[in-house]
Amino acid sequence: MSKVYVVGIGPGKPEGMTWEAALALEDSDIIIGYPVYIDFVQPLYPGKIYWSTPMRQEVRRCRMALAAADGGKTVSMVCSGDAGVYGMAGLLYELSGEYPGAEITVIPGVTAALSGAALLGAPLGHDFCVISLSDLLTPWALIRKRLLMAAQGDFVICIYNPASRKRQDHLQKACDVLLTCLSPETVCGITENIGREGETMEVLSLSDLRDRKVNMFTTVFIGNSATRIVDGRMVTPRGYLDKMDREEDSKRRD
Repeated sequence: MSKVYVVGIGPGKPEGMTWEAALALEDSDIIIGYPVYIDFVQPLYPGKIYWSTPMRQEVRRCRMALAAADGGKTVSMVCSGDAGVYGMAGLLYELSGEYPGAEITVIPGVTAALSGAALLGAPLGHDFCVISLSDLLTPWALIRKRLLMAAQGDFVICIYNPASRKRQDHLQKACDVLLTCLSPETVCGITENIGREGETMEVLSLSDLRDRKVNMFTTVFIGNSATRIVDGRMVTPRGYLDKMDREEDSKRRD
């Protein structure tokens, strides 16, 4: 049985790819993916066969990969970040029953929530959630509900797909939802082009975030009630120092 590796290639630089991902790509006869991701890996593996399909042809792309593996080839489907976080892993499993000769192996990668958090400092030190603002596959009413519930639950929120050419106002709409229950001074962060040329990061307030221009290469972080700025970085404490202070106060009282 031949394999389809579903490979998360990380944020966009060779150093951000895991060793396991590199070995899977080396082992593959064919590498398939969205053209931007193919452009990233092709210089690293010049001897491979490359296939790609444009955006919104994800089902076709997955069927191409499964059919090639069903025919005896070893295939890698490459995804940015992690293959299971808004990637192709789930869709490949959904289609796998049509291609019994293809075995799927998921190779994890560093998703933008993690690589962006490292760039900003330590915003994910406590409970957090990831929400995409893309309404191509998820109704906006459901996205709005998830934003509101996450804010009410005091989660740090990492936002993927905050804007595109057709969704220029989605981050503004999301901030308006969050501002119904969060302080305008809530600490937030923006990262862009993580691991690529033009990499940037900025720490700012929720009220300032509302009017920022973002794009499909931007990842946004909304802090919780404890998130603060430390030396220009976004930090969400886990509570270690608070616990130490409580223990010291208890000892003094004793």
